[in-house]
Amino acid sequence: MFKKIIGFSLINLSICISGFAQDTSSQNLVKYVDPMIGTARMGHTYPGATAPFGMVQLSPDTDTIPYAVNGKYNPDVYKYCAGYQYDDPTIVGFSHTHFSGTGHSDLGDFLVMPTTGKLQMNPGTADKPKSGFRSAYSHDNEKAEAGYYKVKLDDHNITAELTATTRVGMHQYTFPESKDAHIILDLMHGIYNYDEKNTWTFVRVENDTLITGYRQSNGWARTRTVYFAMAFSKPFKSYGLQSNEKHVYKGFWRRFDQENNFPEAANEKIRAHFDFDTAEEEKIKIKFSLSSVSTEGALKNMYAETPNWDFEAVKKQTQNQWNKELSKAIVDAGSEGEMTNFYTAMYHSFLGPTVYMDVDGQYKGLDQNIHKADGFTNYTSFSLWDTYRALHPLFNIFQPKRNQEMIESMLAHYDQSVHKMLPIWSHYANENWCMIGYHSVPVIADAVIKGNADFDVKRALDACVQTANTRYFDGLGYYIDKGYVPEDKSGASVSKTLEFAYDDWCIAQMAKKLGEEGIYNTFIKRSEHYKNVYDAKTGFMRPKLDDGSWKADFDPLNTHGQGFIEGNSWNYSLYVPHDPATMIDMMGGKSQFTQHLDSLFSMELPDKYFADTEDISRDGIIGNYVHGNEPSHHVVYLYNWTDAPWKSQDKVRMILKAMYKPASNGLGGNDDFGQMSAWYLFSAMGFYPVAPGSDKYYFGSPAIKSASLRLENGKTFEIEAKGQSDKNVFVKKIELNGKELNSRYITHDQFMNGGKLTYYMSNKPSK
Repeated sequence: MFKKIIGFSLINLSICISGFAQDTSSQNLVKYVDPMIGTARMGHTYPGATAPFGMVQLSPDTDTIPYAVNGKYNPDVYKYCAGYQYDDPTIVGFSHTHFSGTGHSDLGDFLVMPTTGKLQMNPGTADKPKSGFRSAYSHDNEKAEAGYYKVKLDDHNITAELTATTRVGMHQYTFPESKDAHIILDLMHGIYNYDEKNTWTFVRVENDTLITGYRQSNGWARTRTVYFAMAFSKPFKSYGLQSNEKHVYKGFWRRFDQENNFPEAANEKIRAHFDFDTAEEEKIKIKFSLSSVSTEGALKNMYAETPNWDFEAVKKQTQNQWNKELSKAIVDAGSEGEMTNFYTAMYHSFLGPTVYMDVDGQYKGLDQNIHKADGFTNYTSFSLWDTYRALHPLFNIFQPKRNQEMIESMLAHYDQSVHKMLPIWSHYANENWCMIGYHSVPVIADAVIKGNADFDVKRALDACVQTANTRYFDGLGYYIDKGYVPEDKSGASVSKTLEFAYDDWCIAQMAKKLGEEGIYNTFIKRSEHYKNVYDAKTGFMRPKLDDGSWKADFDPLNTHGQGFIEGNSWNYSLYVPHDPATMIDMMGGKSQFTQHLDSLFSMELPDKYFADTEDISRDGIIGNYVHGNEPSHHVVYLYNWTDAPWKSQDKVRMILKAMYKPASNGLGGNDDFGQMSAWYLFSAMGFYPVAPGSDKYYFGSPAIKSASLRLENGKTFEIEAKGQSDKNVFVKKIELNGKELNSRYITHDQFMNGGKLTYYMSNKPSK
């Protein structure tokens, strides 16, 4: 097997080397990316090394907080969704898989930690760091760039450097002189970890430089298997494999000393150490590749993407790839800080969904069988409740081909699903059923409506309809029969009703475009179900019970127990993105609605109203407007349906200043796999997709001076904001290709045809 794979590496060597030059960009935009943004408090981003949409996210983890203590959820674990918290004083090691910006977690596979001195085979604890292999570090000796991370591990006097290709993480450790240098491989480690999370791990020492194995875990994804291949640039002198789960039955393996220089181990909890003699300033490198299919697949990935040991060449290749992606928008943001905000937002937007297949196209599917992506790149990690709003619409501009392939991946998920449903929140061949709605639908509809649908659109529509008719999913049967979800039958009922209604509108738009009149009629009617949870007496969306009565003890400010998820009625009552005009009429007309919307930003939300939810904190709130969570992301643009569209303009700029800063605590909430960042990018350019599934982007106030957007169709779209400044936040007029626009939006076709959009800015609103 290994001879065959080595041959494969030689074939691909020339391909990889020639790719270096092809990826080179004349724009050095990596210098504006700061992966530290969002690593403190609520941002939940990671600072480590990854390629665009990379399968490997090689990043430091700063603690080992367990998911549960004494059998109960440990709230402190929430800080560690990305494994790293900026204020922590120690690093435990560097693991190879991370989510960016999520509000729940998994992953943290295959932690690697270099050490010196007496061998310690546990990570220690935050209060007693010297009791384990973790190390103190200083931000003064830490550096994070797109595709590169560096830190000094003070306790071991080791400099750690990380870079990555799509499927391979590359480590470079600079050691002091030592007879007791170690590299620890921890297969017990994980993010949101608990004692039973690992169902099995396996390690083979193939020779004195190559290790293979896998980890099976039962976490957010309950049947996840990740295979690895780990290669050292230098042979180790000795090693040990430590199994930490004791079994009554040991079979005839008990005849061996399995912990010292024994070439394989199988156990739920394995840690391994590899020992070296090192000279002063000696560098030991590691190539660590992943696969969902097999260790053979991991080796193929390694040899294809990292055929040699040139760390700097890999770093350069990956940073060239980042420059290529970032140069899709050449922007003058007006200041160094705003340039950093803009390009870091682009960086965060291009971290996921992530590639999920080997170099030969194979991947493990939802049915736990091996599949091959035919003619497309397969992706995973779809945080759709978040990303349908702005991230996937952004992809239809900047990443249209990738977005099509992501939809192909969703359709493959559908084909493999025993439920015959599109993804809800899926990763690593698992559906974890997180959040509400069926928001694959607006992603698909948005691509179809905008003409970015180089896939079987009829098959996609059928998959959307089937998903929307899966009665046993999350109160959907009640919604179909009654026109709403009853709160006494299924919690978060109002949020579900509202989001189902919007998703149904998206199906109707697709059906209309494809000439499917029957489907259109059914789903356009269902899209009006939001009206069934509006209480005209209170002026808010409100939970209804199965008997048709309103739920008592209603408080529109409370986020807990009121029929909503990750939001309160004040914010969620504005969630009718597909029909704002009717919603505004329902709420008393344009004048009354304008005052209502004004008060959202000016009123005060006392802490008690979000004390019961970890997804909402003071960091992400302006008045009672919750920007740190997604249901409100379209709200500021609703002024476009009133007689005061200018009222959105100063508020957009206020939100941009308050919620996005070039600092470790610079995000006002979870980045949620790029949704927060995509909101920033659209809003900084001056417009936003209020209702994906429509071809319209509604205007706000641009925060950049100019932009040149290089589209995949070969055309260029220019944006200029004349007179834009911190004071000139109001739009006096807008021209497209020199002609004044009288609409409050620009269409996708106008965008993709290329041309120039010019804003004329003023310090006074244009009423």
